[in-house]
Amino acid sequence: MSLPLLVELPSSLVSLAERAEQSLQTALAEHQALAECVADWPQERRDAWRQVSALSDFVAEQAQRDPPMFVALAESGELERSLASGELRQQLEAQLAECADEDALGRCLRRFRNRQQLRIIWRDFSRQAALGETCRDLSDLADACIDLAYHWLYPRHCAQFGTPVGRRSGQPQHMVILGMGKLGAHELNLSSDIDLIFGYPEGGETEGVKRPLDNQEFFIRLGQKLIKALDAITVDGFVFRTDMRLRPYGSSGALVFSFNALEQYYQDQGRDWERYAMIKARVVGGDQAAGAELLEMLRPFVYRRYLDFSAIEALRAMKLLIQQEVRRKGMSENIKLGAGGIREIEFIAQAFQLIHGGRDLSLQQRPLLKVLATLEGQGYLPPAVVAEMKEGYEFLRYAEHALQGIGDRQTQMLPADPQDQARVAAIMGFADWTSFHERLMHWRGRIEWHFQQVIADPDEDESDAGEACVGAEWLPLWQGALDDEAAALQLQEAGFIEPDAACRRLGDLRNGPQVRAMQRLGRERLDAFIPRLLAQAVEHDKPDLVLERVLPLVEKVARRSAYLVLLSENPGALERLISLCAASPWIAEQIARYPLLLDELLNEGRLYSPPLAPELAAELRERLIRIPEEDLEQQMEALRHFKLAHSLRVAASEIAGTLPLMKVSDYLTWLAEAILDQVLALAWQHTVQRHGRPQRADGTLCDPDFIIVGYGKVGGLEFGHGSDLDLVFIHDGDPQAETDGAKPIDGAQFFTRLGQRIIHLLTTQTTSGALYEVDMRLRPSGAAGLLVSSLGAFQRYQENEAWTWEHQALVRARVLVGCSRLAGEFARVRAEVLGRQRDIQALRVEVSEMRAKMRDNLGNKNTAAGTAPNAFEATSSFDLKQDAGGIVDIEFMVQYAALAWSWQHPQLLEFTDNIRILEGLERVGLMSAEDATLLREVYKIYRSAAHRQALQKQPGVVPGDQFQDERRAVMRLWRELGLELNNGA
Repeated sequence: MSLPLLVELPSSLVSLAERAEQSLQTALAEHQALAECVADWPQERRDAWRQVSALSDFVAEQAQRDPPMFVALAESGELERSLASGELRQQLEAQLAECADEDALGRCLRRFRNRQQLRIIWRDFSRQAALGETCRDLSDLADACIDLAYHWLYPRHCAQFGTPVGRRSGQPQHMVILGMGKLGAHELNLSSDIDLIFGYPEGGETEGVKRPLDNQEFFIRLGQKLIKALDAITVDGFVFRTDMRLRPYGSSGALVFSFNALEQYYQDQGRDWERYAMIKARVVGGDQAAGAELLEMLRPFVYRRYLDFSAIEALRAMKLLIQQEVRRKGMSENIKLGAGGIREIEFIAQAFQLIHGGRDLSLQQRPLLKVLATLEGQGYLPPAVVAEMKEGYEFLRYAEHALQGIGDRQTQMLPADPQDQARVAAIMGFADWTSFHERLMHWRGRIEWHFQQVIADPDEDESDAGEACVGAEWLPLWQGALDDEAAALQLQEAGFIEPDAACRRLGDLRNGPQVRAMQRLGRERLDAFIPRLLAQAVEHDKPDLVLERVLPLVEKVARRSAYLVLLSENPGALERLISLCAASPWIAEQIARYPLLLDELLNEGRLYSPPLAPELAAELRERLIRIPEEDLEQQMEALRHFKLAHSLRVAASEIAGTLPLMKVSDYLTWLAEAILDQVLALAWQHTVQRHGRPQRADGTLCDPDFIIVGYGKVGGLEFGHGSDLDLVFIHDGDPQAETDGAKPIDGAQFFTRLGQRIIHLLTTQTTSGALYEVDMRLRPSGAAGLLVSSLGAFQRYQENEAWTWEHQALVRARVLVGCSRLAGEFARVRAEVLGRQRDIQALRVEVSEMRAKMRDNLGNKNTAAGTAPNAFEATSSFDLKQDAGGIVDIEFMVQYAALAWSWQHPQLLEFTDNIRILEGLERVGLMSAEDATLLREVYKIYRSAAHRQALQKQPGVVPGDQFQDERRAVMRLWRELGLELNNGA
């Protein structure tokens, strides 16, 4: 599109221009010579000042704050001309040459940035610069600041730590700085942050100093200095907000990687979104020649040699995640991320690049407008489509600059404030906000349409002409137009068993405070949704139950009506909601408590296909990668939402029958492990930042020399919905040695605080609840013992002080996350403790006594914990877990067998779950195939019944006449092992 028109300043903004002029004159009062210069300005410049100062608070404030800079900029003529290629870099280079220290470097960079930002906004808002020039100037500014700051810091860093030299080449090493996203494509906007990745060619160490540094450590320290020079906020502001989270492993990864490590990561672990990000990667600083080699190394990761149509699905999934985030955060007015926004045009271009770029080298370029031109020239898209996308893209980018240039703020949200609306309209060349907004929505509509043609799932939009009328027959009933008798009759004829109760529920919702407080748009959405709900509810065999369980959710989300739109516009999601809520009150309650879970219902394939352990871990890492490291609240919310979402997917799959019982437990266990892995990383990072890293006994630093051991259900891979985490923390650091940070503490304190931090992250109640309840009572000495034990102390306790029941618990213990070396040591200790020869008779007595105590305390009192004659009557009840013949009896038999015979058969200690230990007992001949099979099948039957009870929010108790044969068989085998049902019986 051509430049937006330069329109006359609207009357509502004239006072802003007058105020800016008055403030400038006040600031110039102390600078007579400068005031005279301004008085002599040509009329064109005065008109531009009046226009721009009214439209941009940033320009007005900078002029008032630093009149000498502002007047010097004006007198240079740079406000009225484009800069020549390389001119901006030359200016900064000359100024940095005079910087004596890092403080001066930071000051110089910030003042230079403020001057250039003022110039760029001035030229953009006064329509002296087109979009291409504005983006180019901003990108050149970032390039110059990054590269020149790096080259200022590098020799001083070498003087302090030596020059890094490659071990293989013997050559001095420089860092390579990759600019990603808009910076990489020379498309930076007026208030972009910069996404960077740091690399270096090869390993080695520094030379020329007494204490050399490893190359990676050298460049990590240098990278930290560079980020501080660019990102830190001082009295002079900042240079660029710098985001390093696109690097391998995100915030948990090293700040700098060697080329080999980068190549290996992207080959082995690179994700689809990382391919997408790497398309625009460009060397913006450091060693340009080495950087070109690095990009060539990574090219096969980005561009596949074959036609890669899987890229469409990957981009579609990414867009779905963005849409969910937009809806979650109420960002439909975001011109970048919302429907028909800048991101959708980028997705269109990059879809073709990822699919065809491996074969068509003309698509291997960064700037979006050039890619669109290539798509037209090579026949991928019709000229009319490309022309429309180009014009829409340029309109949105001009609008983005208008939004950001007002206050030098990183925003793409349309303003709600009338004054800023008038400013945006004026900047864009419109007489008023309404006319601008109409044009904006026209372009967003066209872009969304094109996006749907290229990216959208073809199965998503199969609506028919009658869809708008779905449920219309229920609208009069919902709106109260029918009398009670007619309403009840309609409900009864549709299949409701208790129509009067259904009428009451609908009336309570309609007249309740939540609905009465809704605004017009929300009420319209509710009126569109309820008839659809009723139309689908009557298709279910239990419509009364559907209404009883779904209406509380509707009431909960009434004030956030975007969720009602989600369900109205996605009949499949509504159908899945109804099915799941009817099948499980637990699921209904979860979704009502946490409506964000509705997003999970959109994709049926995803809902009923929970990911395997590696994908779980990778997905959680990706979710956390974009959260600022210091934003603990958002990190905790992300962890909780991840757990809720995947717990729902597992429950849905269990109800749908796509996951058998054993797989349900596996998935829930993997989910806990993925969360614990990230919780440990966050807790470690926080504790190290405060106190530094602890030391090992040999004086080297721990990394992290800490493990989280799971007992009970999580240790035995038998986790269920709502299970607690039975955990023990173990470290292998020196408890007396101090940490190496600014606030040192001894190792014992460090690991205790680390453990406390982990428990805090897991158990704190947020708006999304707690992650897990944590039980630490199985640690050495129980609640009276230390929160974190050293491995040596743990071993001594287990060998000399632990009770038999603690060794029973150790049978199910395994390392969940943490240091792999220490995990191996724990496995050795566990095998030594459990594998010692025991007095079989004494063991039988101790196991029997402990089981009897549990039955007395936890079993059914009316049936003597399942041992009384009435235990098998229908009027009695059977506790699946605690009564005789139940789950715990089988677990105790397995633990008894492992303790009794593992000294002869150490393979019994290989696994921690009951099923595989029973298989082991069968293999070594300690239990007949018939008995082992029986116990395995009964155990699975009991656990499946307990799972079903949990999903129905029922205790694990069934009528006494159920599972009679199974219970008697378990009790028989208990006795055959020589164990006693009751003390002395």
